[in-house]
Amino acid sequence: MDWGKKPVAKSMAVLLASAMVLAACGGGGESGSSNNAAGETNGGAEAEQPVNLVWYTIGTPQKDLDRVNEEVNKYLLEKINATVDMNMLDWGDYSQKMGVMTASGEEVDIMFTASWAFDYVQNARKGAFYPIDELLQTHGKDIVATLDPAFLEGSKVDGVNYGIPANKELPAQEVWRFNKTLLDKHGLSIDGVYTLQSLEPLLEKIKAAEPNVTPLAIARDFVPLAGYDYLIEKMPFAVKLDTTDYKVVNIFETPEMMEQLQTMHKYYKAGYIATEVATLDTMNDALMAGTWFTDRAATQPFADNLWSASYGMPVVSTPASEPVVYNWSVMGSMQAISANTRYPEKAMEFLNLLNSDAYLRNLIDSGIEGVHYKKVSDNVMENLPESSNYDMPTFSLGNVMLTYLYPEDPATKWDEFKKFNDSGVPSPILGFNFDTSGVATEIASLQNVKEEFWQAIMTGTVDPVENVPKAIEKFKAAGLDKVMAEAQKQLDAWVASKAQ
Repeated sequence: MDWGKKPVAKSMAVLLASAMVLAACGGGGESGSSNNAAGETNGGAEAEQPVNLVWYTIGTPQKDLDRVNEEVNKYLLEKINATVDMNMLDWGDYSQKMGVMTASGEEVDIMFTASWAFDYVQNARKGAFYPIDELLQTHGKDIVATLDPAFLEGSKVDGVNYGIPANKELPAQEVWRFNKTLLDKHGLSIDGVYTLQSLEPLLEKIKAAEPNVTPLAIARDFVPLAGYDYLIEKMPFAVKLDTTDYKVVNIFETPEMMEQLQTMHKYYKAGYIATEVATLDTMNDALMAGTWFTDRAATQPFADNLWSASYGMPVVSTPASEPVVYNWSVMGSMQAISANTRYPEKAMEFLNLLNSDAYLRNLIDSGIEGVHYKKVSDNVMENLPESSNYDMPTFSLGNVMLTYLYPEDPATKWDEFKKFNDSGVPSPILGFNFDTSGVATEIASLQNVKEEFWQAIMTGTVDPVENVPKAIEKFKAAGLDKVMAEAQKQLDAWVASKAQ
């Protein structure tokens, strides 16, 4: 698919709708909010013309995308008098191409955004997205009724909502994952394991008994847990999760982080961690081969089942942290309305339907019933061979809890997700987003220092007692104190505004 052009619609309904939209646009027509279908009349007056929406989302472009799009548009014409052009941009291309399209003013109505792709906060502040607070109340009531309030609270940028988070797992909780085959083989128990330090007896035994196994299978992105919420990911300024004074601190100057770093260096010297850990992007080869004992990962309900199926071996886990709702966990998957759209109300109508209508949600997610999947019961499905032509990333498309289950899923799956979401404790700075525009030069300098020290220190590759002071000195020389002062100023103002 040419990423810069809309796909050609194939059904007569879509061709008719497109012609009507062109006619309406030529005559200065406004966005449609009527649910009347094309051709209906109301008191002798012609009904509003169908609106065609352009939607870009993330993922590997699917072979049957146009085929499914036709079925989607048949349904949308009946439900909200609209059609949608579904477009996909591949994972590695998405942010760059969406940036170009947005800057050039290319026709886009709805787009995927997240904390990690086409940066939500940054692009909201650049004016890329349409503010949706009023639209949620007028055209998105089902979204508001469905989402845990923390989703919308945590995704505000400077007090305004610009995106609709996917209704999925809300908190972030880390767990220690274990290769159950090795646990059973050596009669080891994970009872009482929680902290990094509590792993030591198990790691010691595995190192002695299994010389070809990596006891603690981590990669260069590992950061020890010390009870902080970082204002910028993998930068050394953060706020304690149990804070009462909302003080921004340099984590390298805290006793909690120093204790964790010393433990990591101890494990590295003992051979529990891969020698080249500071340069490893992933330990996936070891995970797939079974030559690992434990690692740390973010969990969700029934995650052990998913991991076991993925790695082809039994995996069990135990908590390494409490479930906490962070900005980045709320912003992990969102759909936003473009600031350039001519049809904000209709775009919200579509997103409202996508997040509340099980038929539409599963059609867009899994394809056409009888072609890509078959129903086993009302809410259980099995993939058919044609499903390989249409395999969408479920998490990216909206309300995950509307999607059909697979036969191996427990019937209580979505109930357990809701319980998990209810268990999440909001970070004290949930909803606060640091505006770095006034310290952009310093942030760039800090990034350079981070590249020099971060991975080596966090993974235990170097002695923290010797290297943390060096890192602190260079961070301060690069402007850390100025950045932290600006962050504290903004945070204090945010806290004061919340108290009003």
